[in-house]
Amino acid sequence: MKNWQKTIVREYNTLLEVMKIIDESLLQFAVVVDIDNHLLGTVTDGDIRRGILKGHSMDVLITKVMNRNPITALEQKPKNFYLGLMKSKQLKQLPIIDKYNKIVDIIFIDNISQGNKENLVVLMVGGLGTRLRPLTDHIPKPMLKVGGKPILENIIEGFKQYGYTNFVLSVNYKKEIIQNYFQNGEAFGVSITYIEEEKRMGTAGALSLLPNKPTKPIFVMNGDLLTQVNFDQLMQFHEENKKLATMCVREFEYQIPYGVIEINGTNLLSINEKPIHKSFVNAGIYVLSPETFNYIPNDTFFDMPTLFERIIKEDQFTAAFPIREYWLDIGKMDDFKRANEEYLEMK
Repeated sequence: MKNWQKTIVREYNTLLEVMKIIDESLLQFAVVVDIDNHLLGTVTDGDIRRGILKGHSMDVLITKVMNRNPITALEQKPKNFYLGLMKSKQLKQLPIIDKYNKIVDIIFIDNISQGNKENLVVLMVGGLGTRLRPLTDHIPKPMLKVGGKPILENIIEGFKQYGYTNFVLSVNYKKEIIQNYFQNGEAFGVSITYIEEEKRMGTAGALSLLPNKPTKPIFVMNGDLLTQVNFDQLMQFHEENKKLATMCVREFEYQIPYGVIEINGTNLLSINEKPIHKSFVNAGIYVLSPETFNYIPNDTFFDMPTLFERIIKEDQFTAAFPIREYWLDIGKMDDFKRANEEYLEMK
């Protein structure tokens, strides 16, 4: 049974403090109460990431990002009542209160309803890795070793630790090396099947090669990333937001190496010397609901940004999931060297 008392925080706690509590307790949830234990709101990892997207700083009070109107249930109800409510509302946690709105318990869905994580994980591992030549002349980039094991093995282990064990690898360049190493995945405690891109299909186009359309949301990820993303939190974020597709994004900083001038006509108004700009960029990790496949053409090159653009043009909704964990795109030789230097610290 989970120790729900670890999830209690106060209204004076900051976003950073609550984020640490959520991460360290592994419960992905917190309840905000006053001094008398009255429930004020709840906080999920998704609430925190939405707060980051809105530009809130780490020292903002948690009351600025918490859910002020969470779904709750009164105490002393039958177990089946709680289970039915959680399933109908797609809740992973349910605060239980007394008639005075004081928190008396928190029920977690995995305590009363055990289930396997059947979500498919599709990893794109067919690229040529031209920017890493000559290292990739004789080996595909996902098989280059970081910390003594292939990048791809590190990725699979990252999903496995959260219970996701059903993999499809989209292969092309030197596919035999990948297939001979991983085979059906049994030696790694997972299940692995393969689809082959006989021509360039793009990150989204390759999904049309899947033999069966998924019935649950799937992960799609580039096979050259090193990350500590919490995939449970990512899936929960996707389900909470009820969007067709979720794209992981990473904050990227870049500095203009000159003084930026603001003018009005011929008048010089100000000089901002070498300003730093921040933007969110595509991090190469996605969650797609089954309905997304209606937007993917067959046997056609189709990349993931184009898929998101098509969904948006159809007045459907997508979401952005800000990565605050370790993340590195191993695209160039300097990135590969950095990955090996940072591997032990990351682990």
